[in-house]
Amino acid sequence: MELRKSYAAELSRLMKENGKIVVLDADLAGAGGTKPLYKEFPDRCINCGIAEANMTCIAAGLSASGYIPFIHSFAPFSSRRVFDQIAVSVSYSQLNVKIVGWDPGITATSNGGTHMSFEDVAMMRALPNIVVMDIVDDVQIAKALPFIAQHNGSVYVRMMRKQSESFFDADYQFHPMKADKLADGKDITIIASGALLFDARQAVRQLTEEGINADFLAVHTIKPLDEEAVLTSAQKTHAVLVVENHSIHGGLYSAVCETLSANNPTLCDAVAIRDAISQVGSLADLKKDYKLTATDIVAKAKQLVAKK
Repeated sequence: MELRKSYAAELSRLMKENGKIVVLDADLAGAGGTKPLYKEFPDRCINCGIAEANMTCIAAGLSASGYIPFIHSFAPFSSRRVFDQIAVSVSYSQLNVKIVGWDPGITATSNGGTHMSFEDVAMMRALPNIVVMDIVDDVQIAKALPFIAQHNGSVYVRMMRKQSESFFDADYQFHPMKADKLADGKDITIIASGALLFDARQAVRQLTEEGINADFLAVHTIKPLDEEAVLTSAQKTHAVLVVENHSIHGGLYSAVCETLSANNPTLCDAVAIRDAISQVGSLADLKKDYKLTATDIVAKAKQLVAKK
């Protein structure tokens, strides 16, 4: 199932249970998959038009009035474009707003550079009172959404819209604030999130075939980071590789490095977007251009292992 359809279906179920949940869109209900909710809950869905800052402030007011607003737009428009509104009206005010950023990083593909957010996690991590999540598939969002709705505080969620391949099986168990341990190894730790989990898994399998066994952690919550999982794995492997669909500055790699440097300095590197501007392209081509493929992950992992 497309991720946006799974999201809308689960959000519908939650709205039936909780009359305080409201939906706000910036003229993208069709693109984001929330359009069916407007027919189902016409009094609790608001199309704010192409006015993301206004949408964010409306959501802050709704939260202050006891509602649980979910706001939606493409990732750069629900983070970068409205950063001041989130900082002052949401974070500073300690309100309860759920912020959804569609198609983060290179997953914006043909929508082009203006619609690509390589810095959204860095921006949201810098603000207090906000949980930051990177969701991979339809299964995970369906399992995570009840937590997101119930959490007493703001949450920024980045995820693809049209991703239809499931990474996790239907019996996947979501554990709030905890990384998912997907493989056990002693040679290197690979920590990945979001869209690049598919490539990281492929790389882990290839490394295993070549005699390099990786500890594989899938991270859905970047802030707060599951520091215990990171440190436990790093103490075992003594080499950490972070894989993320985000700038190397301020995202998951930065969070992991901050944890390691403060507690257990460890050899660490990243497969991430390295100080580059965004561009138009297919997902496959963009992965190649930004060196985010499974082949790139394998090569970087081998370099790290060789340095130990």
